[in-house]
Amino acid sequence: MKHPLLAFLLLLALALPARAQDAISAALEGLGTGFNQTAEAVDRLGASGDPRALPLLRALNNGRLLRRADGTLLIRAEAGVTEALTGTPTEVAEATAVRLNNRVRVALRGALGRLQLLSPDQAERQAAAEAVFRSRSADNVPLLETALARETVPAIRARMALALAASRLMASNAADKLLGVTALGATASPEARAVLLEFRGANPDIAGQIDEAVAAIDQRLALRRAAETLFQGLSLGSVLLLAALGLAVTFGVMGVINMAHGEFVMLGAYTTFIVQEALRDIPALQPWSLPLAVPAAFLVTAACGAAMERGLIRHLYGRPLETLLMTFGVGMMIQQAVRLVFGAQNREIISPAWMQGTLMLPGDIAVTQNRLWILAFSLIVLGLTVAAIRFTRFGLEMRAVTQKRAIAASMGIRTGRVDALTFAFGSGIAGIAGVALSQIDNVSPNLGTGYIIDSFLVVVFGGVGSLAGTLVGAFGLGIINKMLEPWAGAVLAKVFVLVAVMLFIQRKPRGLFAQKGRAAEA
Repeated sequence: MKHPLLAFLLLLALALPARAQDAISAALEGLGTGFNQTAEAVDRLGASGDPRALPLLRALNNGRLLRRADGTLLIRAEAGVTEALTGTPTEVAEATAVRLNNRVRVALRGALGRLQLLSPDQAERQAAAEAVFRSRSADNVPLLETALARETVPAIRARMALALAASRLMASNAADKLLGVTALGATASPEARAVLLEFRGANPDIAGQIDEAVAAIDQRLALRRAAETLFQGLSLGSVLLLAALGLAVTFGVMGVINMAHGEFVMLGAYTTFIVQEALRDIPALQPWSLPLAVPAAFLVTAACGAAMERGLIRHLYGRPLETLLMTFGVGMMIQQAVRLVFGAQNREIISPAWMQGTLMLPGDIAVTQNRLWILAFSLIVLGLTVAAIRFTRFGLEMRAVTQKRAIAASMGIRTGRVDALTFAFGSGIAGIAGVALSQIDNVSPNLGTGYIIDSFLVVVFGGVGSLAGTLVGAFGLGIINKMLEPWAGAVLAKVFVLVAVMLFIQRKPRGLFAQKGRAAEA
């Protein structure tokens, strides 16, 4: 041939498949001859990195790998029986299934994991990374390095990196072991911590480095727990803020002790259920059922609040005990009416897709998306409430009536109309709170009962009539409650918070943000 280099490359290309085939053939010789030989053959196939070994190992794992007396391996499938190496259809002819024991199963798990690391399917690569992490062998290092260099999915890359670090611990030289210890210590994984502690007993010569890595992981885990506790506290605070915001208007501004406030929250949740049921057969509007329920719940509960104020409460201004008893009775009547109409069982409200699932923040901090949306929603509602009170004519008239009713009336303000609108406004906010609570709590006639005491607690602690106090009180009590729960439990944590607020009120009866001027004197 005129070109010797070209001839050499052609011969090399023809020889490589044959050599790969010979390598697989050599690895297959031990399959089915004994459990130890089978396990060693499986390890060799997994270490080869050849994807052609993957269907063979899967057949062995599923009990579909057969062996003839002459050593030929067959794979049984629904379409028939084929030879393991060539894929040629053949007859069974007295072939027996290759048996497994625990050692072979462990080897299979690791070999399948190694071969699936390069699979085009993300789920298979994720499962392979998990399997290789559990098997932990120095033989996995080269394949993991290759797979990690090709991986583009962040979650799978992180898992492969963890498996690579754990596999390096099994290396024979100290440098590779220290590299694995350092890599594991740079994570915030409880699994990495457990692997390091398990590895420490067998390697006392590097116990100091392992202890440092474990301490670094503990520090990151503590920071993660603190961040998650903070988010849980903010989440609880957002719920308390929504539940107490309407009460801050009806009780804090008007001075009316509305014990039916929790029932208005419940009516908002049932309005959400009605809107969702009405839009169930309209596919175009069904994803918007929750946003559409917000104005619907506001209007329904605002109308109920206005009717209760005009029909009952306006006759009891200045008589707080009678107002308390009357609103408590109205709340019981609303509960019973809801039971008669909807039944006593819980009603299902399906969250939209954008509120479902868990969001991973930096540092592997997991937050549920529905709680995150409710946190943002509570701040939006607070902002709109402040804007309505501070920058609208209705808000100006409301503040004027609460400060000096007689002077406001002399200026032409219809005080009775302002009273009705103010109570309706506070009741409407309670209905909006019910829309949010329907995403995290059971929608039942008793939904609002669990929030009425906490709502009063937030308003009194923050300062009666102060929206800023309601904000600080809600988030402050929420965070303190969640900080106490790991040590005291949920029930005792609430008891401690209640006792602390009672002691605080003894020192500052007007709360954190006490009103000043004529509003405080009214």
